[in-house]
Amino acid sequence: MFQTFTASTRPEDGIGRLAALRDHLGAEGLSGFLVPRADAHQGEYVAPCDARLAWLTGFTGSAGFAAILPEVAGVFVDGRYRVQVKAQIADVFTPVDWPEVKLEDWLIEALPGGGVVGFDPWLHTGAEVARLEAALGPHQITLRPVDNAVDAIWTDRPGRPDAPALSYPEARAGRSSAEKRADVADLLQKDGQAAAVLSLPDSINWLLNIRGGDLSHLPVVQAFAIIGADASVQVFSDPAKFADLDLDDGVSVRNWAEFAAALATLSGPVRVDATTAPVAVSHILSDAGIEIDKAPDPCLLPKARKSAEEIAGTTEAHLRDGVAMARFLHWFEEAAPGGNLTEIDVARRLEAFRAETGALKDISFDTIAGAGPNGAIVHYRVTEDTNARVEPGQLFLIDSGAQYEDGTTDITRTLPVGDVGAEERECFTLVLKGMIAIHRARFPRGVAGAHLDALARAPLWATGRDYDHGTGHGVGVYLSVHEGPQRLARSGTVPLEPGMILSNEPGYYREGAFGIRIENLVHVVEAPEGADPHRDMLAFETLTFAPIDRRLIAPEMLGPEERAWLNAYHGEVRSKIEPRLRAQGHGATADWLNAACTEI
Repeated sequence: MFQTFTASTRPEDGIGRLAALRDHLGAEGLSGFLVPRADAHQGEYVAPCDARLAWLTGFTGSAGFAAILPEVAGVFVDGRYRVQVKAQIADVFTPVDWPEVKLEDWLIEALPGGGVVGFDPWLHTGAEVARLEAALGPHQITLRPVDNAVDAIWTDRPGRPDAPALSYPEARAGRSSAEKRADVADLLQKDGQAAAVLSLPDSINWLLNIRGGDLSHLPVVQAFAIIGADASVQVFSDPAKFADLDLDDGVSVRNWAEFAAALATLSGPVRVDATTAPVAVSHILSDAGIEIDKAPDPCLLPKARKSAEEIAGTTEAHLRDGVAMARFLHWFEEAAPGGNLTEIDVARRLEAFRAETGALKDISFDTIAGAGPNGAIVHYRVTEDTNARVEPGQLFLIDSGAQYEDGTTDITRTLPVGDVGAEERECFTLVLKGMIAIHRARFPRGVAGAHLDALARAPLWATGRDYDHGTGHGVGVYLSVHEGPQRLARSGTVPLEPGMILSNEPGYYREGAFGIRIENLVHVVEAPEGADPHRDMLAFETLTFAPIDRRLIAPEMLGPEERAWLNAYHGEVRSKIEPRLRAQGHGATADWLNAACTEI
């Protein structure tokens, strides 16, 4: 079982830890300290040794930060976590709605007389620090890089993860590491740069065709790297983790502790992504007099544009996952109305179906299994303390995914437990209409996710409803389930390109009552020629194939084209998944699938 259900934090632990941190800050002459969720690699997933925000505050969400001052301690969270944070932190902390309330504005109000706020320069990006300094300077608030204050009081902090690095087959990647490195080197030469600093583990793992086990649910080995314009790569990590790899000539592995010194010996210009690299990197380069070129991580776009082999692999992974999902949905429909299931029972059963494929490497994130009001907690993680019974008349939201060697999956379905109310069916159908709009979208090259996000929201907006998260995120191939730079969101400014994989997951949430989300993965393809043959258009092709529960759909709310899309989608689910079910001896589920995919 990859998912665990014990609560990793307790609200009451934060009381003493906050007091100890404030004592430490006073001794250091600091007015405050910033505690981000992120580690030095700015990843969504962090190792236990880097879970400083959770250790201090109790809040375990995948995004957020805290600002600790002598009289107030703000925990900043976005719309996904505003219900969750209230349950996880003690009243010595104050939840702050972010990004509506900006950190710089909050600090200016909380420190009217100015002050010195410490931060760990390895945990904050250059872009973030520059923005804060520009806003805070006129108000006599200074940011000071310091040794991490949380680490100073965290006496039993775990050590770094030590899982070995693993080779990723070139046949699955579609390109050798040498080819990828040569392409990045060509880009650096074209831009007049001598080297680039890589701080994102998924970029480094993609570049070198390796994977690892340093983080739960994200199969990477953690490292920093420097790639030169000659395609050579220096990796900074624990060399022992690479002992069993036969790395290409031109790739060397050095100890973590050598990274800073190696930066200081580079020739410039050096490419640094100010939005992902720790500001400490820029400080070291600047102090050494080395010219910095601020530009995006050169691996981001090539990694996002999946090779034909990666698309083929993830297509197969999704069909395999579709069989597991069909078995789960059939089981749930029969078992849930009896009232004998809990959220943990459901999460365990779904993981078991995936494990029975024989190909499961991990889950791609902790399964979100929310009964009734827990479904309204967007990133709810069930624990033994919160484990709710699945009751008749509820909606049940199940958001889950798998890591297979050939692909990463992410799927959400909202399910009725017996009969549910008319409002739930109305809201579900509005969400479905938005999802269908994204699936059916055709758009010119150059269009970004921000241009398409409103298509998914329009049906909800028309009734005065909305949701407080993006419509979709990028997805890797046996890498991160949340991958940039592509996304379907107001903040998604990167133009979509063929080969990019994204989620399509509009939702609606009624706090204290229910949550609704429907999610498929899609990838960007060239659209068939339209009325104007000179207009280059793109479209989405579906990867996820699992029934959308017809019992929650109000058919009269669907237009003819929406109805046609849904019926065609269910026809594909049937044609792709049913033969696999029967071949594996799951005839009863195949019969259920046929009924679940009946046209409306």
